[in-house]
Amino acid sequence: MKKVRPVVARNARELAKVLGLSPADGMEIEFRSDLNDKIIEVVGKKGLTHSDVARLAHTSRTRVTAILNRNTHDISTDLMLRVLASLGVQAKLQFKSAA
Repeated sequence: MKKVRPVVARNARELAKVLGLSPADGMEIEFRSDLNDKIIEVVGKKGLTHSDVARLAHTSRTRVTAILNRNTHDISTDLMLRVLASLGVQAKLQFKSAA
């Protein structure tokens, strides 16, 4: 049996490289992950239920539950931004050279 060597990816860009994805895909993964982290943080701090968030964002509880469980494969980035805005948080995009 061939020995499997583990691969460690410390961030989204390294993960994209390991998976053979483009740098743009890595940036998208990182951006969506950051959005997801912030949504989860704000919902936790405000003590909101999934239904509360869904009502504020004008979306379904099922979609909110998916976001809060980090199951965002079928969730659009614009919905994640809308949820964040409905929680009273304004996203600010910053640009920097890719390293």
